[in-house]
Amino acid sequence: MRRTAPLILLVALALAACGSADQDNTPATCLNGSRAFSDALQAAPGVVRLSGEVPISDCLVSNQSAGDLARVGGTLVALATKLNAQAHRDPGGAPTLQLGYLVGAVTRGAGNTQGIHAELVRRIEAAALYSPAGKPPPEPVDHTYEKGYAAGKDDG
Repeated sequence: MRRTAPLILLVALALAACGSADQDNTPATCLNGSRAFSDALQAAPGVVRLSGEVPISDCLVSNQSAGDLARVGGTLVALATKLNAQAHRDPGGAPTLQLGYLVGAVTRGAGNTQGIHAELVRRIEAAALYSPAGKPPPEPVDHTYEKGYAAGKDDG
């Protein structure tokens, strides 16, 4: 019986590790690049899903591998930068709404990962709120961005 106890413990630990592995895997659709996110964001402020089923917030998982974090993070920061530039050209338009949604969804996802995505959230917010002239954005940006942010935070 003494010899079987360590074996039983080892099997139990292996099974527990297998059960938690899915919670640590980045959904494959999150690794498909900027286009997947851009296409999904066209539905903002409605239901935004990558490949029709994965919310942006699900792209940030607990214990995410460094490679997946770098890949998803790089994609999201680049997209936030692109949407910011578009929002400056169309302050009350779809890019501003999508930018707010993106930031809200990332904030939502990071809230469940024990802080490992805090730096990513900071970088995305910086990319989203950057103003080349350092001036505050015109009023339509604030209202439209906030509408998108609220939708992303609620359902992103």
